[in-house]
Amino acid sequence: MPNPTDSPESPHDSQVEVDHSPKPAHATTGSSTTPRSRLTKVPKMVANGSRAFMWYALAIIIVIIDQWTKWLAETKLTFHDPVPVIEPFLNWTLAYNYGAAFSFLADAGGWQKWFFSGLALLMSLVLIVYLIKAPRKATLLSFGLALVLGGAVGNLIDRLLHGHVIDFIHVHYADVWHYPIFNIADIGISIGVLLIIIDMLFLEKKREMPRS
Repeated sequence: MPNPTDSPESPHDSQVEVDHSPKPAHATTGSSTTPRSRLTKVPKMVANGSRAFMWYALAIIIVIIDQWTKWLAETKLTFHDPVPVIEPFLNWTLAYNYGAAFSFLADAGGWQKWFFSGLALLMSLVLIVYLIKAPRKATLLSFGLALVLGGAVGNLIDRLLHGHVIDFIHVHYADVWHYPIFNIADIGISIGVLLIIIDMLFLEKKREMPRS
């Protein structure tokens, strides 16, 4: 006989079905949930590392070209005797700069040689280290740093070997206007600084922007 205490099976005692359909993925932060698709990712900056040697090679090329052209100027030109190249805009004119850019402190008495040499050496060491740590994706920045490094080393060699920097590129307009005579190292430094500024103003923030 059935036990009188038994009662008919109630609907609540039946097995509850579990919904196994895929749920949208969420990432929980604090008390709120945010879909992963809406999360922003800060791009990870990978440093140049060993690839910095590629930029060192570019700097060495600048040094070689700079020293070779200065050797040609010393052997082929007469001091302060202009040789017209493109009249009336460009001459080859051998000149010596005992100071910094635009002959700054050229007449200081000799101590400026060691001051500017030490400054160039310090800057070169900083650039060597910075090229290793610079972001690998920052090609323009690394290119500019390499140009500045090559130019700094080129002029540093002049100061240590000769006590002055050898210049020979003379840009002018007839006898009305004359730009200070310069060299290949100066061109490398000028273009390099310009590229670094362009990177700082227009590209650096884009590299650091989070990606959705």
